[in-house]
Amino acid sequence: MKSIAAPDPNPVKPNYTPPPGACDAHCHVFGPSGRFPYSANRTYTPPDAPKEKLAALHKHLGFARAVLVQASCHGTDNSAMLDAIAASNNAIRGVAMVGGNVTDAELERLHAGGVRGARFNFVAHLGGAPDLKVIETVVARIAPLGWHLQVHLDAEDILTFRDFLLGLKLPFIIDHMGRVVAKNGLDQKPFKLLLDLMKNEQVWVKISGPERISSAGKPFHDALPYARALIEAASARVLWGTDFPHPNVKQMPNDGELVDLFAMMCDDEALRRKILVDNPNKLYWADESR
Repeated sequence: MKSIAAPDPNPVKPNYTPPPGACDAHCHVFGPSGRFPYSANRTYTPPDAPKEKLAALHKHLGFARAVLVQASCHGTDNSAMLDAIAASNNAIRGVAMVGGNVTDAELERLHAGGVRGARFNFVAHLGGAPDLKVIETVVARIAPLGWHLQVHLDAEDILTFRDFLLGLKLPFIIDHMGRVVAKNGLDQKPFKLLLDLMKNEQVWVKISGPERISSAGKPFHDALPYARALIEAASARVLWGTDFPHPNVKQMPNDGELVDLFAMMCDDEALRRKILVDNPNKLYWADESR
C-alpha cells in the first residue's frame, strides 16, 4: 500500500481576496489516524491532515466556509468529517461515502451532522466503477433527504454512464472537470461529452483539480481553457475547491496559487461570487436563510 505526499506546507498568500462567505467546495480531512483510523481496504495511506490544519489554511486563504468530501482512504467511516463539521459552527457541510446497506438511522445521523450528498468513485486507481445497483439503492434512500450525488470519474467514461446517471433523477456533481487530459484539446470527445452533459439542469461540475488535468505541470495554466468553457456552459452549476490536501496528485500544487488560478478562470467579480458563494448555498445551505 503506497503512502502519498503531504501538501505544500507553505501556501502563499493569494493576490485574489475571495468574497465574504466564500466556500472551498471540495476539500478533505484525513485523520489524525490515532483517533480516526484509515480504512483497512484503502489503496493509499495519506499523511494526517486534521481539521485544525484545514481551518488554518482557510483562514490564510480567506475562505469562510467549506464542503468536506469523504475520500476513499477513510472508506464509509465518516467520523473524521463529522467531527470537523461539528466543530465548524455551521461553516462546513459534508459529502459522505455510504454503502448499500446503510440504515435510515445512519442517514438521518449524517444529515443532522451536516452531510448533504453521497460520493461514489468510478476511477480505476481507486477501485473502478462501483456496483450500479448499490448506487440506485443509495439514491433511493438519499433523495428524500434532498441530497445530491457526487461522482469521481474520468470524462472518457461519461458515455458509458451518462444514461444511468441522468436516470437517477437527482442532482449530481462531476469532480475535477471530469479529469480530462489538457493536452488533448478542447475538441477532444470526452470534454465535448462533458459540455453536452452540462446542458442538463441536474448536472453540476467542479472546476477543481487543475493539477489533475494539466499536461504541462505548474503553473497548470493549460487547465484554464477547460474551466472557462465549463463556466460559460453553466455558470449557475459550477463549484470550485482547493482539493486540499491533494491526495494522489503527480505534482503537488500550492494552495495559495490555486486561489489565484481560480481568479484567472473568470475575470468577472459577480461571476466569481456566484461560484464561490451563491452556488454552494444552493446545494449545501439551501435549508437555511443566510
